[in-house]
Amino acid sequence: MAEDARILVTGATGFVGKWVVIQLLQAGYQVRGTIRSLRRADEVRDGVATQTGPDLLANLELVEADLLDDRGWSEAMEGITAVMHVAAAVRGDEPKDQSLVIRPAVEGTERVLRSAHAAGITRVIMTSSVATVGYGHGTTPGGKRVFDETYMTKFETLKYTWAYCVGKTTAERNAWAFAKANGMELTTIHPGAIVGPAVDGDPSISIGLATGLLEGRTPAMPNNGFAVVDVRDVAALHAAALEKPESIGERYLATAEYLPFHKVADILRAEYPGWPITEKRAPDWIIRLVARFGGPARQIIDDIGNEKHYDTTKSVALLGRAYISGRDAVLASAESAVRLGLVKKPEPKR
Repeated sequence: MAEDARILVTGATGFVGKWVVIQLLQAGYQVRGTIRSLRRADEVRDGVATQTGPDLLANLELVEADLLDDRGWSEAMEGITAVMHVAAAVRGDEPKDQSLVIRPAVEGTERVLRSAHAAGITRVIMTSSVATVGYGHGTTPGGKRVFDETYMTKFETLKYTWAYCVGKTTAERNAWAFAKANGMELTTIHPGAIVGPAVDGDPSISIGLATGLLEGRTPAMPNNGFAVVDVRDVAALHAAALEKPESIGERYLATAEYLPFHKVADILRAEYPGWPITEKRAPDWIIRLVARFGGPARQIIDDIGNEKHYDTTKSVALLGRAYISGRDAVLASAESAVRLGLVKKPEPKR
């Protein structure tokens, strides 16, 4: 795609959104980012500039548009070559009102695709999740299973669902149906747990994994783990999909490796001795019990006893290199959190 192309990035205030904007600007693209309020425009520019320098900001335009409101979207699509739909409602808790997460995912995706189609834009790259892939497929002997892009989450068969999984899965199903019906060229990127460096003091919940452990706010760790990926690799996959036409019509799993929660703690403990990083683990039965009453446990209950790995053969080929290791991604999260003052350093022992 020509470097003078103008790319629309939805959700430019987000952790992933900022890094997608950064890498597109570094690649020479003109970028228009959507944010819910222009009051946050300076924050976005300042965060982006930490990686691009100030000169490339001349190629960044920020406009106001909300996933739950039609206003602003037709104007946002004017003169756009391709859309990167990154925006999503991501929460660390499980809201009692699941529509707070599901509506932005489902209605927002529909609104973005409908607006792009009305503007004559055919190329869309969408940030999805492994939450749309690895759930509702039961268990396997030993608990270890490898998923590829042919899997689609069946939340209908899950004992417990959570809003993010339902929203993302429904949104992706609808997106593929819309793309097929309207001749749109869709690619979906499916990250695991996104870690890596924050560029400013508002990284959303994405580096909470590291900060919660560093500050001792995680009293005990569950026994499960998760497939992690560095935010810089997630952004790089979006850019690679834009550049390579063979990505059209494809799903790409984006994970570096599976890390048990206790291994994340070990990585941080070795690098940050003296910080209050727990060694305690919560028994599986406690997680299952707590999940009955809702709350954050609902978000990990299906991972208890299930070691989920993802086959990234396709995405590594698209990326053209290996992923940043899980260790390096976790440490990048921690380093940026400490540097930006997102965690409080422990008092020295006397």
